[in-house]
Amino acid sequence: MNSVNLSDWHYLEISELAPLLKRKALSPVELVRSQLDRISAIDGKLHAYAKLMAYEALEAASKAESEIGRGRYRGPLHGIPVAVKDLFWTKGVVTAAGTTVHRDFVPQEDATVVRRLREAGAIVLGKLQLTEGAFATPHPSSVPPVNPWGANHWTGASSSGSAVATSAGLCFASLGTDTGGSIRFPCAANGLTGLKPSWGRVSRHGVFELAATLDHVGPIARSARDVALMFEAIDGPDTLDPSSLPGVGTAVLAPRQGLKGVRVGVDREWNARATDEETLKAMEGVIEALRELGAEVIEVRTPESFPIAGAWEMLCGVQTAVAHAETYPARASEYGPALSRLIDVGRATDGMSYQRVILDAIAFRGRMSALLETIDMLLAPVQPFAAPTHEQLGALAQDPELNQRLIQFTSPFNVSGHPALSMPCGHTADGMPIGCQLVGRRGYESALIAAGEAFQGISKWHRMHPPV
Repeated sequence: MNSVNLSDWHYLEISELAPLLKRKALSPVELVRSQLDRISAIDGKLHAYAKLMAYEALEAASKAESEIGRGRYRGPLHGIPVAVKDLFWTKGVVTAAGTTVHRDFVPQEDATVVRRLREAGAIVLGKLQLTEGAFATPHPSSVPPVNPWGANHWTGASSSGSAVATSAGLCFASLGTDTGGSIRFPCAANGLTGLKPSWGRVSRHGVFELAATLDHVGPIARSARDVALMFEAIDGPDTLDPSSLPGVGTAVLAPRQGLKGVRVGVDREWNARATDEETLKAMEGVIEALRELGAEVIEVRTPESFPIAGAWEMLCGVQTAVAHAETYPARASEYGPALSRLIDVGRATDGMSYQRVILDAIAFRGRMSALLETIDMLLAPVQPFAAPTHEQLGALAQDPELNQRLIQFTSPFNVSGHPALSMPCGHTADGMPIGCQLVGRRGYESALIAAGEAFQGISKWHRMHPPV
């Protein structure tokens, strides 16, 4: 069945692989074996995988090959090797959520999104590393993933393993979660495209909770087109998740060459707050490209978001304390310092303070929704600077205001629930990727993906890969 050379296929997009699998020019079994060989050769240095599911993946690949051979092609994910953050339940396989508290937890069912990927024919290669409980830093006992673009640079918060694996060609796409930026930060740090959908758009059933009203499940891939394919598979209401939005769905989008008539809002003052020159230059490049595609770039004033970013830790902390109530403080000694501190913040927050934060969040959501009624999408940086070094991260950890600056463009949209598409849009002088994001109306993910695909039709950044 296999008639192609797999030695350089690890960086292909799903949209390029799928036709080969469909017409039997490429074998799912050989493709999975090639991925497993690459993981064996490279991941010892990158530490993207928490658990490799080699036997299960080869078994699924054999089934996919048989189905495709009999003409039972399920769609563009059929036979595609992907991987999932170790926050998602996988039936019969340990799901530890980056913790030692749950290191022996073996779920008896798949998370809804994992089940939907399997139903679409995707092959799950394994579980990907993350920070402890999907918060800021890894548990002290774990070995964190390494950024393939630069070993001394940040990998981008909790979905770091998902981004490292996808960027380094250790899977063709992955699933992550975003509570304050943890799909968008890793995508920016690793030169990838990712979607934080509207809150409630994708089921959270079978996903370890960090903060229920802030957690978003979404895809990480190499292009907006691949994001659309992954999103189509996992999107939609779920009776097992009562917070999922009813009657909402998406379709694979036809390729879009232009953006004529699309109104893109830009708040230059907001975008420039503590933002470095390299990031601002990259943003100007995006604006120029959007205009070239026919978009109307409109100067806007965004609702004040910096206080929302400042209150994010309290809002997250209270919900995290609730999510961990069965194991904290009873097993506090098993927790790392960052997650412990967050939970302690939540447990120490009084009801009146929390209610003020909730009211501010509701007001911000309303103001942002009102702005997005006047434009089709908002363009913003993902972060004020490209992936910081570990030394710079240490300084951020010691300075609450600097940390607030880091999350000022991401966390407000977790609070408001608006969707955001992160894309690579440039490189720093030392070769590190820079990311931007498009933010849209709730439920309008398809518009963001279409704009991203149009931008990537005339840009090169998503086609560049790390020197692995």
